[in-house]
Amino acid sequence: MTPPATAPFSGEKILITGPTSQVALPVARALAADNEVYGLARFSNDDDRQKVEGLGVRTIAADLASSPLDEVPQDLSVVLHFAVVKTGDFDYDLAANAEGVGRLMEHTRPSKGFLHCSTAGVYEEAGHGPLKETDPFGDNHRVMMPTYSICKIAAESMVRFGSRQWNVPTTVARFSVPYGDNGGWPWFHLMMMQGGVPIPVSKNPPSLYNLIHEDDYIRMIPRLIEIADVPPVTVNWGGSEATSIEEWCAYLGELTGLEPKFNPTDETLGSVTLDPTKMHDLVGETQVSWRDGLARMVKARNPELLKG
Repeated sequence: MTPPATAPFSGEKILITGPTSQVALPVARALAADNEVYGLARFSNDDDRQKVEGLGVRTIAADLASSPLDEVPQDLSVVLHFAVVKTGDFDYDLAANAEGVGRLMEHTRPSKGFLHCSTAGVYEEAGHGPLKETDPFGDNHRVMMPTYSICKIAAESMVRFGSRQWNVPTTVARFSVPYGDNGGWPWFHLMMMQGGVPIPVSKNPPSLYNLIHEDDYIRMIPRLIEIADVPPVTVNWGGSEATSIEEWCAYLGELTGLEPKFNPTDETLGSVTLDPTKMHDLVGETQVSWRDGLARMVKARNPELLKG
């Protein structure tokens, strides 16, 4: 079944958290053209704040762990919650990620919907099998980011509570690997290839994920808000086609002539492959193939590396 088409946002009053990030900056850029957009972050770097304001976004400096939210409007139609804290300090990270999203929901209570960007990192590692929304939770990012999976699981619990408590239509979207002209994990691998640095991969290859291009995740956001409900709708959010680190690095090598070197190790993530069935039914399929997306990324960020 193909879900109905959803028009892009226009004339909405939107809050985006984490607008300086690789993921949310393109979202802020896209939405600021036709909407009243606010961006909330700590803004410890003034250059980052100026960059976001240059997009036409009204910035709000706040720490979700502790800051008052007085500057955040209470007549928002949409909240897009992308902010995440990964300091490694459990007390602070839980306060910012789990308690923080609860404080944000209580204060904003958007009229149309709240999108909580979660992660495929909430799932228990399951080899190469595709993971459904009903599969068990696990601490699968511990080896690289000790607080990440646990804080994301805690945040999902808070979001489910907040949605019911304050009657906030909500979607919990479990993100895979975002990338695009603004960078992402494949771009870091490209930089490692350029520097001759071995790329960590699982000892149980291939290292499968669902790359999702910024064009696709920006396009899908209005539909993710449209399906928001009380209690929340939980859906995987990634590319319709899974691919692996080994495969995308080999393709980056074809584009550039650089040779990827791999370091099989236990000190990295294993495969986290999403089952996109529910996403396809509720939101639709992604449209940017990972090969086309990677070629565009290299052309946008490092055209000097392209062969020819």
